[in-house]
Amino acid sequence: MATRKQTTAAKRNIKKAGAAAQRQRTIANLPASVRRDMGRQAARARARGGKPGRALEDRTRQQLYDEAKKRNIPGRSKMGKWDLVTALRKSR
Repeated sequence: MATRKQTTAAKRNIKKAGAAAQRQRTIANLPASVRRDMGRQAARARARGGKPGRALEDRTRQQLYDEAKKRNIPGRSKMGKWDLVTALRKSR
């Protein structure tokens, strides 16, 4: 499992690659690894069908709070985003 720092860096790199593709006006000029990563990211988005990301880190604090409310997690109103992520993982 990737750390939060690694996940953030990977997302940032994919976003940079997408911006580079826009500047170059063609994806064909990008390295194969970048094209593959962009395709995987798009496939994950299609699989979600517009719903919040499956990874808790991808959700907003409000979405996490709503999920914590459904699971009756005590102290949720005073928790930050990462506290909610941790509490939701423990409640599974």
